[in-house]
Amino acid sequence: MRLRAATGTIDNPMTHNPQKQGPMTPSAYETTHRAATAATRQNRTREMQLFPEALARAHVQERLYEAESERAARRVLTARRLQRRAERASLKARRALALVVMQ
Repeated sequence: MRLRAATGTIDNPMTHNPQKQGPMTPSAYETTHRAATAATRQNRTREMQLFPEALARAHVQERLYEAESERAARRVLTARRLQRRAERASLKARRALALVVMQ
């Protein structure tokens, strides 16, 4: 069994004399935790920066959907108007034909 050199921690230092204390080195957990926290923070920052872009994209999609539905409604109205006009022309032609046949 090998003896490890006694090292202190932040909460329980080996000595309270700052000149006799060893250099502070972070533990493996602190290093990975700090890196993960920094990555999460950076990712959150990136997401926050992209919020206006996502909002604008959603707004454009909504406007495109509204415009397409408006165009479809306009096509339906135009088709109905043309159908009524065709029906009137058909009735007019039938009447004209009936008048010719009756004479």
